Amino acid sequence: MANPQKRLDQMVAKLRENNYRITPQRLAVLKILAASAGHPSVEKIYHKVKKDFPTTSLATVYKTLIVMKEVGEVLELGFGEGGNRYDGNKPYPHPHLICTECGKIIDPQIEALPGMTEALMAATGFKINTHRLDFFGVCPNCQKTR
Repeated sequence: MANPQKRLDQMVAKLRENNYRITPQRLAVLKILAASAGHPSVEKIYHKVKKDFPTTSLATVYKTLIVMKEVGEVLELGFGEGGNRYDGNKPYPHPHLICTECGKIIDPQIEALPGMTEALMAATGFKINTHRLDFFGVCPNCQKTR
């Protein structure tokens, strides 16, 4: 995970660059995203923000996430009925390991992946704009409790 303060500063700078206001509630959402080692859901972010800002609405969190996606500072991972999760540390396409039992998501470091996009474009003629690579399985903690 990146340095949370440095990551927060990057996100705030990007908002300012795009003429977005930095409200206290928006800043609270950004702090959670910057400090999160995982990939929190909107609900998790909302509950953390409400501790310091009890009048914050769920809509405020959603709007902040939409803005952050628009400026390229948050990666949204959609899981259909399982809800969306958000990555504020790596806002670019990268692989994920997802536990099918507890929902934990981690970012593996895999050496072979950086050249895969170029190889696929060369082999198929596609112009790849983005990608998503998810591996589903059972994490070590859930394996122990089986």
